[in-house]
Amino acid sequence: MKTAKLICLLLGILFVIPSFAQLRIGEKVKNQTNSRADQRVDEGIDRGLNKIEEGVGNLFKKKKQAGEEPEEAATGGEAEPAERPMPAAGNSAQPQDKLQSFSKYDFVPGDKILFFEDFSQDAIGDFPALWTTNGSGEVKTLNMAAGNWFHLNGADAVYCFPKNIDFPDNFIVEFDIIPDEVYQYGITLTLYEDASPAEVDNDLYPGEKGLHITLDADRWATKGYNNVDQSDWLEGESETAMVEKEKINHVIIWIQKRRVRIYHKGSKALDMPTNISANTKFNRFRFSGWDANSFPYLTNLKITTAAPDTRSKLLTEGKLISYGIYFDSGKDVVKPESYGALNDIAKVLKENPGVKVKIVGHTDSDGADAANLDLSKRRGAAVKNELVKTFGIDAVGLEADGMGENQPVAPNDTPANKALNRRVEFIKL
Repeated sequence: MKTAKLICLLLGILFVIPSFAQLRIGEKVKNQTNSRADQRVDEGIDRGLNKIEEGVGNLFKKKKQAGEEPEEAATGGEAEPAERPMPAAGNSAQPQDKLQSFSKYDFVPGDKILFFEDFSQDAIGDFPALWTTNGSGEVKTLNMAAGNWFHLNGADAVYCFPKNIDFPDNFIVEFDIIPDEVYQYGITLTLYEDASPAEVDNDLYPGEKGLHITLDADRWATKGYNNVDQSDWLEGESETAMVEKEKINHVIIWIQKRRVRIYHKGSKALDMPTNISANTKFNRFRFSGWDANSFPYLTNLKITTAAPDTRSKLLTEGKLISYGIYFDSGKDVVKPESYGALNDIAKVLKENPGVKVKIVGHTDSDGADAANLDLSKRRGAAVKNELVKTFGIDAVGLEADGMGENQPVAPNDTPANKALNRRVEFIKL
C-alpha cells in the first residue's frame, strides 16, 4: 500500500514540475523582483524529490530486513557482516598491506624460542602467576582483541619476570601492546645483565649493564647504561612509526650485539648501530612505568634467537623450522612481518634452483583436530603462493601441505610449548 502511494506521489510531482517551471518563467519576465520567491519554489521541489528518494530507499531497506538477500550476495560477492568479527591479537584493524611494502622488515627470527607468554594460563582478574611486581596489575579480556591481556596498571611500578634467560648476542623480542586513550609517557622495557638479580628489582638502572627501551606516544627512546663505567652511556631517539592509542601495535626489537633496531607499522622505527655497552650479556628483563600517566595492555611476548643458518639447515640438514612466518589466529593470510624470513628462504632457493622443497604448516592442539588440519594446509599453501608471487620462486619446485596438531615438537601444556608447535617447516625433497 505504501509503495502505491509513493509511486502516485512521484508521478504527481513529475506532472507538477513543468507547471512550476512555466510559472517561474512568466513571473521572471514580468517582474525580476520575484526571483527570491522563485528560488523558494525550486527549493521546495528539491525537498519534495528528496523525500520521495528517501521513501523509496527506506522501502527497499525494509524489504531487505524482511528477508531479501543484499545486492552483494545476489551477485555472488560476500556481504559485509552485520557485526565485524573480533580481531585476533596482533592484528591491526586496517586493511591487509601488500607483503612487498614491508621490505624493511629484514629481521629473521631463529629456530629457537627462548621465552613466550600470552597469559592464557592465568585466570581473568588475577595477577600473572609467573610474574612479580611491587605495584598492581591483572589479566583481562578486551572487546577489540582476542586472548588474554596483562594490564600493567600500577603507578611507578616494575613488572619482572623473575627467572634468568640465556640471551645470545643476536635475539629478537616481540610483543603486542594496546595503549589506552590517555597514554602519553609510556612504559619501558629493560633488558639487563645482573650477576645477583633481585626477584623484584625496582632500581632505575638495574644490574651492572642494561638497555632501556621506552615507548612514548610521540617517540621511541633508548638508553644503554653501564653502572660500572658511567661514561659508557649510549642514547637513541626516534619519532618514526610510533605506537598508536587504542590499537593493537606489534612491536619488534632486534638486538645484534651492540646494535638495536626497532620495527613497527611496516618500517624500521629506529636503528642504533652502537646502543649497548661492549660485552654486555643480558640475562633478565622487566617492564616499568615511572612517570607514566597510564598503562597499556600487553600480550604475545616472545623472545627468539635470530638469523638462523638458513642455507645450512635447508641444504645440509634437509629441514628448516621457521617461527618468522606470521598469521593471525585462525587465519591463513601471511602477514607483512614475514618478509625477512621468506626473503631469506627465497635467496637460498634462487641460488640453488634444482632444490625442491615441501612447505608444511603446523598448529598447536587448541581447537578441533579437523579445523587445525585444514588451517595448517591452507597456511602451507599461502606460504608457497607468497614465495611464487612475491619472490619469483618457480612453483614447480614447491609443494605445500599441513599436519595440523599431529606432529608436535613439544607437549601442548604451556603457552611456550604451544608456541613451539605453531611453526612452518621447509623440508628438502
